[in-house]
Amino acid sequence: MKRWKKENLTVLECKDRKELGIAAAADFSKALKSVLEKKEIATVVFAAAPSQNDFLEAIVADKSIDFSRVRAFNMDEYIGLSADSPETFGNFLRRGIYDLRKFHAVEFLDSESADPEKEAERYAKLLAKQPIDIVCMGIGENGHIAFNDPPVADFNDPKAVKIVELELACRSQQVNDGCFPTLEDVPKHALTLTIPTLGSATYHFCMVPASSKAQAVYNTLHMEISTKCPATIMRTWEQPILYLDPDSASLLNK
Repeated sequence: MKRWKKENLTVLECKDRKELGIAAAADFSKALKSVLEKKEIATVVFAAAPSQNDFLEAIVADKSIDFSRVRAFNMDEYIGLSADSPETFGNFLRRGIYDLRKFHAVEFLDSESADPEKEAERYAKLLAKQPIDIVCMGIGENGHIAFNDPPVADFNDPKAVKIVELELACRSQQVNDGCFPTLEDVPKHALTLTIPTLGSATYHFCMVPASSKAQAVYNTLHMEISTKCPATIMRTWEQPILYLDPDSASLLNK
């Protein structure tokens, strides 16, 4: 495993996706135990995407992790999907972790809300009850973090949660990842935690495997810090770690 830094961002190049998931899970477990030494309940934000599967599998398998002291939040959610739709991020995380381990609480964004603006405000109030301790995340093909695509990303966003229109590249990625059969099936709007909300956490673990993310990874590490590639902001956060496999790291070594 190769480890190096770009400004504040630690980069781990792993030998494959399995090692990526195991390494990230070990760091997550250590961070969570540190948080729980200081407080009774930890607040953790989870991303929902195939890129997170190896990490989620590894933390579910680690029985030393006390999820009963974790209050979990979803990072984002589509607007307009039915609550029982398998494509919602809430249901993705139910299958991947929430139904597999006992949590103190899980806070879901309502994809069926008749008033998404009020839903964003409701979720923001829940988040404000205590600081975010850990964010588990990925990077989109267009460099987005959560659903903060380049056209809507704001490093100084005044909102904690907001409604966004999804960029075409972002919607296409959902088809490429096998989450939806066609582009027409992918919702055009979503609710997302904003970049300042994500950045407020103490720990950030960012899992980014696959060749489809190679350009986004390169841009994250080598572009100027700007909303042209929202993930570049991670280089300014306190102690983020970026986990790569050989495919996602392929452009870094050329």
